[in-house]
Amino acid sequence: MNAHLLQAALLAWSPGLRVTRAEGDCASVLRRPPEELLDRPLHLALGVSPERARELDARAREDRRAVEFASALLGGDEDATPLRMTLGMDGGEACAAVQDLNALLEGAPPVQISRLSSSLSHEIRNPLSSVKMAVQTLARNTGLSDRDRRRLTIANREIRTMERMLWLLSEYGRDTTPNLDAHALRSVLQEATGMVALELAERRIEVRVDEEPELPRVRVDPNRLRPVLAQVLLNVAMGRPEDSPVEVALRRGSPGRVLMVLKDPAAALPPEERGTLFEPFGSRLARGAGLSLAALRRVMMGQGGDVAAEGSAEPGMVFTLTFAT
Repeated sequence: MNAHLLQAALLAWSPGLRVTRAEGDCASVLRRPPEELLDRPLHLALGVSPERARELDARAREDRRAVEFASALLGGDEDATPLRMTLGMDGGEACAAVQDLNALLEGAPPVQISRLSSSLSHEIRNPLSSVKMAVQTLARNTGLSDRDRRRLTIANREIRTMERMLWLLSEYGRDTTPNLDAHALRSVLQEATGMVALELAERRIEVRVDEEPELPRVRVDPNRLRPVLAQVLLNVAMGRPEDSPVEVALRRGSPGRVLMVLKDPAAALPPEERGTLFEPFGSRLARGAGLSLAALRRVMMGQGGDVAAEGSAEPGMVFTLTFAT
């Protein structure tokens, strides 16, 4: 079993039902860090009854990758947490990949929205590509007046805006497994910046990166991360005066984590938007289609990371993107 499963904790245990191995996101899923789970009775680690733990052990030893669900009391919580467990054998030990269903479903679009967004994105992208080619062909006409060239420049800019919106719409509704690999975070950031380079150049805005030395590589799917990260960078840039920088810091986080810290001096977070900041159309900070922050969160969580925001009603916000190494 893969210990890097999205939002999953991996537990292995002995025939005596005591935890021998704890990996992955144990703190979030099981409300305890891995070191506190080692050598604990399995039923206490999972927050279930001893009888239920024995049933799970029996299913795991069948080694059929069985999926079981349990209602667990974890970390002193009064309310039960629904867990999804994929059971099997790994290295001769019974084990389970455990996921918190509440966390998995939070912010996930309904199936109908997912299918609609993917379909609309595909149907609109094809005619938009034809329009883009026609505009670019016209732009090569050396006999155009300055006014017509300005009009074509505007048309090109709006086509790029629509392309980014389609990326956000498609990415928010996508539910396929990302293709994770190790990448230098600075390189991914530079590639995302390149996707909005023309818009940044028009406002004479530079993305300044302050990188901590010798950062480890992060596990991401750059093809899916770049477009949503580019849109968020552009959102920040559009709130800045011309000739001003967008500041990004790359730092080490907790063990196995790297942070990207993005400052937005112009943005403010009204109290009524605190709970909906990363929901579709839930915040004025998600400019344009209203999906940039929601799509970013979907992508980050889908790649084993997360995104958080700190701010108040006064201008000045900080977004922190957390990546797994």
